[in-house]
Amino acid sequence: MKLKAVHVKDFRCVRDSGQFQIGDVTCLVGKNESGKTALLQALYRLNPVEGNEGTFSVTDDYPRSEVSDYEQEIEDGTRDHAIPIEATFAIDDETASQIESAFGVGVLRNRDFTLSKAYEATTRIVGVRVDESVATQHLIASAGLDSDVVSLVSEANDIDGLSKILNEDAKRRSQEVNAAQSAANAIQDPTEKAKAQQNARALGESLAAKSLRELTETIAGNNGLSLHIWREFLEPNLPLFLYFDEYYQMTGEVNIEQLRQRSANNQLRDSDKPLIGLLEMARLKLETIQDTSKTEDLINKLEGASNRLTNQVFKYWSQNHHLRVTFDVRTAKPDDPPEMQSGTNLWGRVHDSLHSVTTRLASRSKGFVWFFSFLAWFSKQKNRKQPLILLLDEPGLFLHAKAQGDLLRYIETELKPHHQVMYTTHSPFMVDPHNFERIRIVEDRTTLADGLVNIDEQGTKVFTEVLEANEASLFPLQGALGYDIAQTLFVGPYSLIVEGVSDLIYLQVISSLLAQNGRTGLDPQWTITPVGGCDKVATFCALLGSQAGLTVATLIDRSNKDAQKIDNLYKSRLLSKKHVLTYADFTGGQEADVEDMFEIGVYLQLVNGEFSDVLSKKITQTALKSKKPRLTQRLEDYFDANPLDKGQRFNHYRPARYLSEKSATLAKKILASNKTVDRFEKAFQQLNSLVS
Repeated sequence: MKLKAVHVKDFRCVRDSGQFQIGDVTCLVGKNESGKTALLQALYRLNPVEGNEGTFSVTDDYPRSEVSDYEQEIEDGTRDHAIPIEATFAIDDETASQIESAFGVGVLRNRDFTLSKAYEATTRIVGVRVDESVATQHLIASAGLDSDVVSLVSEANDIDGLSKILNEDAKRRSQEVNAAQSAANAIQDPTEKAKAQQNARALGESLAAKSLRELTETIAGNNGLSLHIWREFLEPNLPLFLYFDEYYQMTGEVNIEQLRQRSANNQLRDSDKPLIGLLEMARLKLETIQDTSKTEDLINKLEGASNRLTNQVFKYWSQNHHLRVTFDVRTAKPDDPPEMQSGTNLWGRVHDSLHSVTTRLASRSKGFVWFFSFLAWFSKQKNRKQPLILLLDEPGLFLHAKAQGDLLRYIETELKPHHQVMYTTHSPFMVDPHNFERIRIVEDRTTLADGLVNIDEQGTKVFTEVLEANEASLFPLQGALGYDIAQTLFVGPYSLIVEGVSDLIYLQVISSLLAQNGRTGLDPQWTITPVGGCDKVATFCALLGSQAGLTVATLIDRSNKDAQKIDNLYKSRLLSKKHVLTYADFTGGQEADVEDMFEIGVYLQLVNGEFSDVLSKKITQTALKSKKPRLTQRLEDYFDANPLDKGQRFNHYRPARYLSEKSATLAKKILASNKTVDRFEKAFQQLNSLVS
């Protein structure tokens, strides 16, 4: 079965989260202190892997500002205990089939059920919607009852009614049997007596009726059909919640005697748990380590453990492939760490073959230790052979961005096929930009930029729609999307940087027209990357140029005010000079934009077509009185004197869009413009010469 929805109320900073949907992977995104951890911890208490961690404490967990009033109301008996967690689960097909086989198709009014827990309670509140009339008729029809019993119980429309009829009938029959047996016992003739006794027994309850009566009594003992279905079919299949945060990180070293004692006394520390999982992954037993009488046997066990761990862990740790996990067992020394100065110590170590050094596991980076600890703890829980839902609080917090990508890959390929995963983050690298439907935005709405909100709207809220969230909460999503766009744009061995989207459109459309007509277009190996202005070109060149195996060039506008910036691209050795191209190189002027690559008449046709509904008259070449060097400057001066209708303003993108949409009808006009075609073709030829 799967978790479908969660609703948290009156728990720490959460007054009412609102119900939010849960998928195979769910990512809670929000600022620090927004309440993400509280949501996971409330859910964890519903069915924790550590059974003693499932209670809600009023003192520790109820919202502090209202706890005194709450406790007084509970003491006065004016309210019931609050219910901090309610979860909705979907019953899987196999379990639903078992339930319907037992109680009839249609017995489940809904394939979902709810599970909740109140403060100070050890039991859960179950909501399974059933149709008892369906179950009653199914039990009657499938029990194999005699016709007289069927007639007797046919009017029953619920389990209690059926049970009552069957019990009354069983009591009546018992009385009749007793009376008949008494009469039979009075008969002297042995043959007749035996016959009468047999007839007396026949008056009793049939095995089918008895079996059905006992079942209805069991259901009544389970407090009704809903709870019976819960206990017999749903509870055994309910997933356990595994919560993992930074406090579960192992030390990597331990005194064996003390660890065994803590385990025996059920007093394991959080940091002990992944270490025990690690030992189980390695198939090492503490008692075996201590009791091994032969050194060679111990060495073999430790080496075998090292091999297994290294193979499992480094499958998803791409940051350093030169590491190997090893174990060492030694008698304690006086100057060993506290709690490890007597008895026998187990040391986890990491061998780095690149630097020819072995270090303590605990001394490795926090990110490595977190990753290692999680795999170990999860491995231990997975061995329980029970379904798990993983609740990961800020996973990979200490990991480098690329290692966070490794963790996302691990979640996607290793965890998601078998377990639901719910995790919190404020890192854009832990947000999968290809699956934004997994995102739930978490905000503490107690205060907003314009002051306090209504008390009913205070506390942590969970949103699915980005329009409901504030800007700060959206940052990880913006970062993830930006990173993904950048990666998409930069794909390929050759990256051509241009200033804007209009450049991208012009180059793509004209290149396609030239190629279709036997002229030279831009080599398809070039990936065109618009960066949003001349000021950003240098930054993008630096970022891309640092990537091995990537050829970067730029084709940009040239104006006198930007001339120094353009020259610095090669003078500072960001790019070689032949990789820095401007449109002025192909127009013959000192300044030029991409629009200047077109003959004036051709470009004006694009402008007149795009703005036809807001132009008082078509613009002609002679109407452009300005003497400025670039065509767009002259057009801007024209529109200052002759404003567009409806308050619209001229922008560079719209003529490019018009060309893209009307390229088929404009193709003949453009191809007939020799200067336009020649300029673009020369630019493409020069760029293509950079492709090896």
